[in-house]
Amino acid sequence: MEPRTPAEWKTLFESEAFARQTEYYGPLGVEYPPAGTHLRLWAPTAKQAAVNLYRRGTGGACVGTLPLQQQDKGVWSVYLPGDQHGKYYDFTLTTPFGTCNAADPYARSAGVNGVRSMIFDPARVDPQGWERDVRPVISPARRSVWEVGVRDFSQDPASGVHTAWRGKFLAFTQQGTTLSSDGIHPTCLNYLKRLGVSYVQLMPIFDFGSVDESRPLTRQYNWGYDPTNFNVPEGSYSTDPTRGEVRVRECKQMIAALHAAGIGVVMDVVYNHMYRSDNVLNRAVPLYYFRQNDDGSLSNGSGCGNEFASERPMARRYLIDSVLYWAREYHIDGFRFDLMGLYDVETMNLLRAELDKLPGGRDILMYGEPWQGGCSALHRYEANKNNIFCDNTRDAIKGGCFDAREPGYVEGRPGSFWDIGASVAAWCRSEKLPPHAPGQIISYVSAHDNFTLWDKLLMVRYARPEFAAVDKTALAQNRLAAGIYLTSMGLPFWQAGEEFARTKKGQGNSYHSSPALNRLDWHRAEQFHSLVDYYRGLIGLRAAFPRLGALDKAGPAAIEFFPLEQPLVGWRLPAQWGDGAAWSALCVYYNPTETAQVVTLPGGSWKLLSDGISSSLWRGSSRICTGQTVLLPLSATVFGQV
Repeated sequence: MEPRTPAEWKTLFESEAFARQTEYYGPLGVEYPPAGTHLRLWAPTAKQAAVNLYRRGTGGACVGTLPLQQQDKGVWSVYLPGDQHGKYYDFTLTTPFGTCNAADPYARSAGVNGVRSMIFDPARVDPQGWERDVRPVISPARRSVWEVGVRDFSQDPASGVHTAWRGKFLAFTQQGTTLSSDGIHPTCLNYLKRLGVSYVQLMPIFDFGSVDESRPLTRQYNWGYDPTNFNVPEGSYSTDPTRGEVRVRECKQMIAALHAAGIGVVMDVVYNHMYRSDNVLNRAVPLYYFRQNDDGSLSNGSGCGNEFASERPMARRYLIDSVLYWAREYHIDGFRFDLMGLYDVETMNLLRAELDKLPGGRDILMYGEPWQGGCSALHRYEANKNNIFCDNTRDAIKGGCFDAREPGYVEGRPGSFWDIGASVAAWCRSEKLPPHAPGQIISYVSAHDNFTLWDKLLMVRYARPEFAAVDKTALAQNRLAAGIYLTSMGLPFWQAGEEFARTKKGQGNSYHSSPALNRLDWHRAEQFHSLVDYYRGLIGLRAAFPRLGALDKAGPAAIEFFPLEQPLVGWRLPAQWGDGAAWSALCVYYNPTETAQVVTLPGGSWKLLSDGISSSLWRGSSRICTGQTVLLPLSATVFGQV
């Protein structure tokens, strides 16, 4: 008997009988050869299905409708003879919930706003030389992640990027950009190469619904955490969203340019929910792809009205297929999962195993946000903070992210030095987390969510901050914060522009604020060039001492913490034999006070690598220290044993 209520559909979808009858692992979506195209759709609740064909991605009449044939396991298919490259299509489906038109969940490109899916020949769409693009080889010692939105990266008129490319994928491909084209101060890709980051984490680049691709972008803005099509690049980031092949080609051009610069690409993926409950997945198989409460209503652990049911077999397959598609087809180097606490651990472990099978797949990064956005109906083990991932380092260093006035270690919070020591060891020596390796911890103090580091520092210090001012104390605290997490174990990560005191004028979540508020201000990068150089020096210093980025548990155990007077923190870490370290040991001190402090170095001779103001002393001949040394106020001081 067919279910009649959402609760009855939930019971059916989660039954073993339904899984046996409908689990399908053959091809889905478009299978294109020039002689003819197969279309396959998994729609086990459909009573009838047809495909509608169009010559354009938007507008224009339907040029033909053909019925799909029902196959085993809930699959519907049709064969379209002849070369279908450049055609667009959607499905008309009749289910117990009614009749509707739906895009293809497995679509790889689309017309404007993702309403119509596209058939294309990859060989005719790929940019020239794409077959030679390879992921850069990035050792754990060199790993660092710089998070940015595609639009934020280049929309500043002073970016030096061609006007038509600003805020687009292609901005990442332009070589030699400088501030207002002055030929002196690097911007965009030119800036990244000088900074020395090894990975760029792109905020969502797959098709999202909050920006209307048919309208100019002058006043539209959104971060993009509202997916419409999971396997289609976002059209507003292309130079022509009306032509589905353009977004694919230009997205690959961006990735190829970053790879050519030796920079890996991490993709911020948002499989935990979709933009609306009326979406491509719900139209194809109503209710199946989304987690339900006991009464059949949609669970809302995402805070966006729905959440993806990763534990259901064909939903799990869809998620894994999609990630593998981006890894294979777009050569993506890593994946950051939004609201990772909404995925079941079994799915994440299966995905990790599948990524590992790809050529070089073990080096593909995979990490995520260790929380949910609300109460979830997920009753299995979630991939959340209790299962290793942790944001404690962020809060220990700068204070809680939800209270603008709450201080952290760099702002003088009493007792916080205990957690700083735990942060240095990637929480591997803390009882707050289960046993884990340092490579499983993301070490950071700012990301796209919540206040920028600069704004947070000023809001702790002042009742009415002047965010545009050059505040010397906040600048020192910023350097100290970076000095802590960039000398800690784990994977260092930061929000683009943190290294030049990025401000959003005290606004915590600017996901739909003005483009001007969200853009990277390249004038500010020049204004705070000494802070940029401080980050640059620490990135290089870290790479010169590989044990800081080591993935095994032996590193944290080897850290020797010194018995110093609170709130000072000091520690020593010997190099790992044979790893090519520039120094036989590191000795690091953090001083969060506003006065100079005297400490005693361990025995031996120590080269001053960073004094908390300049982090590039290690690049040249620096003074050799023995016995006592002075720590500058609000500083992270680093020595290397010689």
